Amino acid sequence: MKVKRNKAFFSISAVAKMFSVHQQTIRLYEKEGLLTPKRSDGNTRLFSEDDVNRLEEVIYLTHELGINLAGVQMILKLKKQIAKMQKDMNQVFDETQKQLDAETESSKQIIKTRAQQLHNLKHHKAITANPSEKTVTQAAETEEQPQLEIDNWDIEYDAE
Repeated sequence: MKVKRNKAFFSISAVAKMFSVHQQTIRLYEKEGLLTPKRSDGNTRLFSEDDVNRLEEVIYLTHELGINLAGVQMILKLKKQIAKMQKDMNQVFDETQKQLDAETESSKQIIKTRAQQLHNLKHHKAITANPSEKTVTQAAETEEQPQLEIDNWDIEYDAE
């Protein structure tokens, strides 16, 4: 039995202590749209694990790499677009693989059918070339199979 765990939420003071930043800095990031913490009934900010991870990324970009908030917004927006594009590409690859598998199976069936037809044609030619050498088994086989009209085959070519 799997126990459902409630998600943990952190207050702004706990998050500020985690990253050694001032609460006002976190409020600024929220004001700029970089963070969107949930709110309690009393309007207290509640930071989820995802919010904490996002804040960690914002702090890394601003404090460690020296990127301004506009740059951080652009980076996060581009990361989101890249993730969506990657998801779309993976879906296209999956669909293409399914089509390729279906076409491969269809080709295998066609090859198998054509091989059987060639075998039957070869067998038919061998019998008609030496009719005096027919065995009892070959005679029975030719009676069961339809006669092929080899001389009257018409080949059509697609004109482009």
